[in-house]
Amino acid sequence: MLDVAIGALRLRNPVLVASGTFGHGDELRPFVDFGALGAIVLKTVTLAPRAGHRPPRLFETPSGMLNAIGLENRGVDHFLEHELPTLEGCGTPIVVNIGGETPEEFAELAARFDSVGAAAAIEINLSCPNIQGGSLPFSSNAQGCEAVVRGVRAATTKPLLAKLSPNVTRIAEIARAAEGAGADAVTAVNTLLGLAVDWRARRPRLAAGLGGLSGPAIKPVALRMVFECARAVRIPVVGCGGVSSAEDVCEFLVAGATAVQIGTWNYVDPGGASRIARDLAALLQREGVGRALDLVGSLRGAGGGAGEG
Repeated sequence: MLDVAIGALRLRNPVLVASGTFGHGDELRPFVDFGALGAIVLKTVTLAPRAGHRPPRLFETPSGMLNAIGLENRGVDHFLEHELPTLEGCGTPIVVNIGGETPEEFAELAARFDSVGAAAAIEINLSCPNIQGGSLPFSSNAQGCEAVVRGVRAATTKPLLAKLSPNVTRIAEIARAAEGAGADAVTAVNTLLGLAVDWRARRPRLAAGLGGLSGPAIKPVALRMVFECARAVRIPVVGCGGVSSAEDVCEFLVAGATAVQIGTWNYVDPGGASRIARDLAALLQREGVGRALDLVGSLRGAGGGAGEG
């Protein structure tokens, strides 16, 4: 009823947790029923350790949150030795999320995971808005996206998800570039670049200045971008942005997503993702929907509007 596929990756249901909001997984084990989730997407890992930005790095906004973590992590060697092994045998597919500053770094990371059985798939973080000054070199144009995805595809046989940025004008072109370079799916979308200000101090609320806005505030933008991507590519689209209920999941499926990721809501309700997955099954049964896939891309009457159509 709920099973979906992303390339060779089979998921028991379309509810995943988003990278950066679930740590390295083991931290949330006391709160979340891993067996209720479709997959777990882990925090971004880089080749070398990163200290991230200095605090403050988080700021709550009405209906959302700004973050400028800066991809803090201990590097791939530590991750493979100490963090990923804690999730082996958890019964749910693990998607590792990789971040680099050059196409070669992305490819090297992918090669490191190619023979690691605990990693069921790889998500390519093309789109973190709070590193490299928000310049987003690999997700702001089709050529940059294609170069990274093509290199990663050559380095691994694992299913690949390319995580795209909403901070672009024409996301469909970038989605097509990811598909053409060998991605098995695109994740739409990462956070929106934003700014919070302390007007009395005349300073930004975040030490890094700009940050990524997530949460319910960005859901209409994320839905629009999922819709545009789904019309542009034949590979699955994984929706991300403001999901906090089973109703939200269904909205993303109808807009064209095959699966969704729950991000900021994990901070509001650490056990919420597994409850949403269970609620989804009950909701579809009540509404007489036989399979989650029956909803995918069934939106009528949206037209092109002010978008790319």
